[in-house]
Amino acid sequence: MKHPFQKLCSFVQHSARNAIIIGPPIYLQPSCRSPFRFLRSNSPFSSSTPNSAKMILPEHGTQPDYSTWSQSSLISRITELERQLNSHDHHSRSDGSADTDAIRGRIKAAGSPTASRFPSVSSSSPRRRTKKARDIDPSKYNTRFIALKFAYLGQRYNGYEHANGNTTPLPTIEEELWKALRKARLIFPQAVEADGGEGVVGDGESQGREERSYKIDWTGCQYSKCGRTDRGVSAFGQVVGIRVRSARPHKKAAETSFGNGNGAGNIVSSAEPSTASSTDAYNSGVENLLGGLSLSGSENSETEDSWDDIADELPYITILNRVLPEDIRVLAWCPNPPPDFDARFSCRERRYRYFFTQPAFSPTPGPLGFLKRGREENCLGEGSSAPHNEQLREGWLDIEAMREGAKYLIGSHDFRNFCKVDPSKQITNHVRHIYHADIELLDPKTKPLSYLRQHEFTTFDTENDKAAANGSVGDPSSNLKVYSITIHGSAFLWHQVRHLAAILFLVGQGLEAPSIIPELLDVEKHPRRPTYEIASDTPLVLWDCIFPDESSGSREDAMDWVYAGDSRISKVGKGDNNKFGLGSTVDSLWRVWRQRKIDEILAGELLDLAVSQGDRSALTRGGFSDSTRDLQNRSQKVFCGGNEGKFGGKYVPLMQRRRLDPVEVINARYTKRSGKKPTA
Repeated sequence: MKHPFQKLCSFVQHSARNAIIIGPPIYLQPSCRSPFRFLRSNSPFSSSTPNSAKMILPEHGTQPDYSTWSQSSLISRITELERQLNSHDHHSRSDGSADTDAIRGRIKAAGSPTASRFPSVSSSSPRRRTKKARDIDPSKYNTRFIALKFAYLGQRYNGYEHANGNTTPLPTIEEELWKALRKARLIFPQAVEADGGEGVVGDGESQGREERSYKIDWTGCQYSKCGRTDRGVSAFGQVVGIRVRSARPHKKAAETSFGNGNGAGNIVSSAEPSTASSTDAYNSGVENLLGGLSLSGSENSETEDSWDDIADELPYITILNRVLPEDIRVLAWCPNPPPDFDARFSCRERRYRYFFTQPAFSPTPGPLGFLKRGREENCLGEGSSAPHNEQLREGWLDIEAMREGAKYLIGSHDFRNFCKVDPSKQITNHVRHIYHADIELLDPKTKPLSYLRQHEFTTFDTENDKAAANGSVGDPSSNLKVYSITIHGSAFLWHQVRHLAAILFLVGQGLEAPSIIPELLDVEKHPRRPTYEIASDTPLVLWDCIFPDESSGSREDAMDWVYAGDSRISKVGKGDNNKFGLGSTVDSLWRVWRQRKIDEILAGELLDLAVSQGDRSALTRGGFSDSTRDLQNRSQKVFCGGNEGKFGGKYVPLMQRRRLDPVEVINARYTKRSGKKPTA
């Protein structure tokens, strides 16, 4: 075994052989000093030779033989290297990183026995310079007016609408849409805030969100929105109208058409043709972001006559879905909205669905679960599934009674007792028309993910799926069922659907009769709304927005929507035909669903486990310490659409509760306080 001093000589000689100092010397980091401490004067390995002994330095370019050096010469050489290190430390960090990385690689490759004891020679590798996206000149590109249909899960957002100047704990959907359109260079608003309107406002969580006002400006974008969902509410068919950048080539003659009707009137171009410099600027700022897609109109080889309004256009769905959060997905776009299209005022029907489970919450076990509810003569509907001499267990809902109550909603009615009054709007007309209202069952054998029963997705490649035959796959039937309160209407008041759902839940629990709904619709008899809690926000979904052809008299949607995977998108490499596959609309939504499905399965298994453990004495007590107590004096659980039933004491019927002020009084009080003139 070699003496440590011999190892040192071998290492120094080996290092010198692989890295001869030519020109500027090679400098070591201060951290490299520690392995040599055993050579210091107070060490047992110190030399008795004075440190001033002269070193025998080799001529420039020759190979030194360090094995012939004395200890004092080696120590002096190391001291000299440390001095050079201290005097050129800054130079080493800024300019010597590449050289020292090479030396480190040589030492490592040589397999020196002491190489592993030395830390990295390079102080820090240079960071990759981030390429800053350059702004593009909007005048170099055409724009077109389109409609976008998109969906979002609203739990992480502060509602759809964004109000400039308001500080919100969560971002809004409108804010995320604005940032995505700006980031993809699809809109060019005429006025934005000083930072370009693209400031990052957090990651969607309140903990990471910067508490400041965030300003957006749609000036020049012809922007309009259909539904304004509240905080926590989702939408699967939200629609906006907006003018966006187009890939359509410039015409030789200047156009000044700003219409948003059919055909070429939808396209706006400038007098100047597209230039190579503008193309380069655009590609440098956006092409990398969008995965190399060619988005410049000037690069389009088609002439104006051969331009296809859909196949040759930018892949709007793909572009936006790459920059939007995963729980916001663009589903379709309409290339030619009707003339004078406005997403809010052109919409003639909005469809909502409010989802709930049956049972609504974990049923109260034992005899205490059968609680006498409300007025005995009105607790169940005429078509109820439960006989009048029986009572539903607490937690279960009478679906037929809810359906009976929903029928009263159809038609034109004054819904002032089914909404929250917003005095700032000064609304005086509360009449709305409901086309459809029902309680619909989600078939547990097909929904959710009913598409998996299609032949293209079946388990086996046979005409009759073996799995369907033996029930081993796709048969998730169980005692738990899922329903939705489905309501279609021309327009809705503030929180109207959630108020309607709350009353229907009271009917389903037997706390109110189905006749309570026509009673509340009679505003001449009941001009003041009784106080009651509205239903939770999370289960509510704006299901669809309908834009019919009014000349035909039909209520069916007449918009020409281009969905992902549409056969009209024929261009290879455009990216918009991205319905299935890696990064597609379906795959991204599958990830969102599966994450929540696994959470559901784990929580369900844990719930079953907790119920099965221990003895069964708790089942007879129903969760109460005394099973002999008076059943009619215990607190009543009331379901309002949330995750559990809330104890509310002994239930007080709606018509016996405190009433709010009439709408006219609320509006007048607001105008007096704000100083605004009342509306006629």
